[in-house]
Amino acid sequence: MRIKKVLVSQPRPTGEKSPYFDIAEKYGLELVFRPMIKVEGLTAKEFRQSRININDFTAVIFTARTAVDHFFRLCEEMRVRIPDTMRYFCTSETVALYLQKYIVYRKRKIAFGKSGKLDDQQLVSAMVKNNKEKFLMPVSSINHDDMKVLEDNNLDFTKAVMYRTVSNDFAPDEPFDYDALLFFSPAGIDSLKKNFPDFDQTSVAIGVFGSSTAKAVEDAGLRLDFSAPSRENPSMTSALESFLQKQSPE
Repeated sequence: MRIKKVLVSQPRPTGEKSPYFDIAEKYGLELVFRPMIKVEGLTAKEFRQSRININDFTAVIFTARTAVDHFFRLCEEMRVRIPDTMRYFCTSETVALYLQKYIVYRKRKIAFGKSGKLDDQQLVSAMVKNNKEKFLMPVSSINHDDMKVLEDNNLDFTKAVMYRTVSNDFAPDEPFDYDALLFFSPAGIDSLKKNFPDFDQTSVAIGVFGSSTAKAVEDAGLRLDFSAPSRENPSMTSALESFLQKQSPE
């Protein structure tokens, strides 16, 4: 299996320092960064159909910067004024700091976890400490977060779909002549099947990140050639390089 051209179904890394570029140079690869999926925000009209009144809530749980963007976008479109008393609980410091794009950052109103996960102990402790709050959680239409930790702690929360993940369709004249495809979510596999229903994998290698993405490959009847994370390959780039090394042992 000769790998020369690789599709990375993510946006191109910002800056010029990335393991992807090092691998491309080392193995003489042509890397094409081309997302297979894209995010669309619900319109104000669509969101109103959920009958969720944002002003009924006293706290918001954010799991991603995308959720932050679409929450404040919808508030603006619907002319919802967010009170200064609103509290924010974020799964990571990165997401918490991103709030500065929309609000004045006050530590007393913002809490965050260390792991980036909803069940992070530090984050859960902060929410339990404020268990009298009524929590709103902006999510995608294909949200995979496990809400059990919120239920187990008897928190009053409501999920609100504010954006959706859809296929980033290929143009009719857009080439699809790759030797390897890298996927990072089940939605990417869905997009592949939607764009190329007669896709014949044959000698095309498929690499994935995450167990749910690996299962999506299996469910689609495709062959999985390498994956991450694992003890040996914690990242997609390390998994890709390990695979390339096996293809060219010399």
